[in-house]
Amino acid sequence: MPPKPTCHLIRPENSYEGKQGLSYFTGIATETVGSTGICMHLLTMPPGARAKAHMHESHETAIYVLSGEVHTWYGDRLEQHIVVKAGDLFYIPAGVPHLPANLSDSPVSAVIARTDPNEQESVVLLPELDGLVA
Repeated sequence: MPPKPTCHLIRPENSYEGKQGLSYFTGIATETVGSTGICMHLLTMPPGARAKAHMHESHETAIYVLSGEVHTWYGDRLEQHIVVKAGDLFYIPAGVPHLPANLSDSPVSAVIARTDPNEQESVVLLPELDGLVA
């Protein structure tokens, strides 16, 4: 008989390197709490940090920026651009290529939630798009 589900407390004290080229604080995921439908992590991007172009193949992403501002290019050829600032919520549908970058002199902190409980499983790197953003 499987164990009865229970609540878990995660203190984001440890970090890991994501496929996207950024460092994430350990959060809610299948790997940490056994979640089956969601993951949530804290990301702090230092000044000048930039992710690799990528998409999440079949999972949605919701981002809440706590501090700073991040430039994000998105679309099939990263042709769209938006600046997401502290207090903003940003939604990325499944399968949409995107590339975030911190172009400021201050760190950016954000809470990221995805419908993929395995934090890195649906990350698909798109190296052919990396050069489209200067």
